[in-house]
Amino acid sequence: MPARRRTEEQSDEELARAAQDGDRDALEALLARHVDRIHAICRRIAGNDADGADATQEALVAVVRGINRFDGRSRFSTWAHRVATNACLDELRRRKRRPEPTADDDPLWERRPSAASDLADRVDLDAALGRLPLDFRTAVVLRDVTGLDYAEIAEILQIPVGTVRSRIARGRAALVPLLQGNPDATTERPNR
Repeated sequence: MPARRRTEEQSDEELARAAQDGDRDALEALLARHVDRIHAICRRIAGNDADGADATQEALVAVVRGINRFDGRSRFSTWAHRVATNACLDELRRRKRRPEPTADDDPLWERRPSAASDLADRVDLDAALGRLPLDFRTAVVLRDVTGLDYAEIAEILQIPVGTVRSRIARGRAALVPLLQGNPDATTERPNR
């Protein structure tokens, strides 16, 4: 059976075990399955395409280097999202933030001029997310952008589920005025 077909039929956990045993095809299949979601996590946490791309690279390297630490106690996707989130947060701590992109800087603007409204909405969301405290932004991105449940987010961030719920609620509350175009909206932590 060709390697590609074999890897398409295997679960993430089976591929992870094979990758741990040195199967390069299995590792590549795992990365291919998860790269889009890892990039989405990193892009939204970082707040711009350039930092998101750098963080995605760091996250993928961290997954490759850390594959032998995957022990199967959680789903592979949960483990990979935790590694990606941590790599992204580490990357943000290491470097100064680049300026926020504008619609003129975004290559999608040139390729899809009919998507101007969607692009404007994305830029607005990214700008609003960028104004949230990092712990709120991370929780909101993992829940609302990637669709993870509270337990998975708690495991990824290694915090209690109640803290996850609080950060998401407070982050969403802080986003509302920012997305409604209130330029005076506070970027500080909302009160409890």
